[in-house]
Amino acid sequence: MGEASRLLVKLSQRLFQDEMKRAEFCDRLIHPQPLHPCILWCQSLPELSPFAVEPPLPWQPNWCDRLAFGQQPGKHPLHDQGAFYCLDFSSIFAVSTLLTIPAPVKLVVDVCAAPGGKSIFAWRELQPDLLISNEVIGKRIGALLSNLKRCQIDSARVTNLDPQVLAENMPQTAQVVLVDAPCTGQSLIAKGGKAPGCFHPVTINNNANRQKRILANSAQLVAGQGYLAYMTCTYSPEENEQVAEWFLTRFPQFQPVAVPHLQAYQSHLTDLPCYRLFPQSGLGAGAFTLLLQNTLLDESQALPPDFLLQTRAIAPNSSAPKPDPTM
Repeated sequence: MGEASRLLVKLSQRLFQDEMKRAEFCDRLIHPQPLHPCILWCQSLPELSPFAVEPPLPWQPNWCDRLAFGQQPGKHPLHDQGAFYCLDFSSIFAVSTLLTIPAPVKLVVDVCAAPGGKSIFAWRELQPDLLISNEVIGKRIGALLSNLKRCQIDSARVTNLDPQVLAENMPQTAQVVLVDAPCTGQSLIAKGGKAPGCFHPVTINNNANRQKRILANSAQLVAGQGYLAYMTCTYSPEENEQVAEWFLTRFPQFQPVAVPHLQAYQSHLTDLPCYRLFPQSGLGAGAFTLLLQNTLLDESQALPPDFLLQTRAIAPNSSAPKPDPTM
């Protein structure tokens, strides 16, 4: 047994007491299985879907579809026209905490936005006056801009700033802040991908510390009575439940919010209302999610006008035809 396999077994022991559940979890990573494609309809829903669609889960938005195996939505003409965005169902699971937030809202900030799927979900669900999609890694900005432009998210602006800079420039301005935190990306293995070193304790610890820094800065963006949605695509408790517990001890003004439609996915590793999707469910590669609310009085600050000078607007995609929902 190689080091990666040994570390995977150790992770499974931290996650599950039941030996059978450990075996199912490890098997899904050692022998990845096909996952249903998923799409998020960005514009009007077609009268008749051009794809074979799986039965929806009870909480699934009607503008998100899980597709039958073998469908290739990325090759359909509607994709290039911006009618929908392709993503893993785990992402829909993680960001579905936003379904509990009343819409519309004034400002949504997605702190770690690339390639853009969760920003688009937030735009579709919350109808914000302004969506700021931030990405600190410069080489990922191109994909983010391209996806927002293709999907015609014209109320969005893109920034390439460190979370600390965001916190200094726009404190207590956003009604909703998303943190799809950088992590070891262990769920990539369940998709048949590679994530070198993702099970190693040093890698896990480094990512957990990075998440704490990002969350601490992101908390400063949230207006009173606003929400902070924290999520990852990894499995290790050190990057998920333990980060959540750390955050709440240092930011007691935030309280976790129970999400009724995710109750069946309650994490067994904490009493906090954190929710997990594991790869052996067959729904997606895996995710962790937690919704927090700032309990301070609603004394939100206005966005400084000069801050918008640091953003990039989404220019209309004039070269692409408008989606034809009858296709």
